[in-house]
Amino acid sequence: MNAQLLKRKVSAYTLTEILVVLVIIGILVLLALPNLLPLITKAKSTEAKVQLEYLSKLEKSYFYEKSKYSSDLAEVGFIQEKLTSDGKDGKANYKIEIITATNTAFLGRATAIADFDGDGTFNVWEIDQDRNLKEVVAD
Repeated sequence: MNAQLLKRKVSAYTLTEILVVLVIIGILVLLALPNLLPLITKAKSTEAKVQLEYLSKLEKSYFYEKSKYSSDLAEVGFIQEKLTSDGKDGKANYKIEIITATNTAFLGRATAIADFDGDGTFNVWEIDQDRNLKEVVAD
């Protein structure tokens, strides 16, 4: 009885049918990808905005204590997340830095370490002491 069950054919998809479906899915993804790239860039730029706003709060706290702004990330308490370019442990897509810091003003910058849409332009955001957040270079 078991031998008859093993010899019985079971209806299934052939390898050719599965490959045709995968090729069709691949073509659809390639058609949709250019439309999704701006959304991917926008989602990743949220990281820059959040990190710069956090830096602004740290700078403001430092200003209230010392009556000046700092040009050192560690001094204000900002810890840069490992960058994706640093290896498999990296998660950050933006490098955060303080461009200028005086007694009355500071300028923080977030520079993308990757070209999100492949056009050769790297996204750059800046924030100042008044929390004016602006995109300097759009990707």
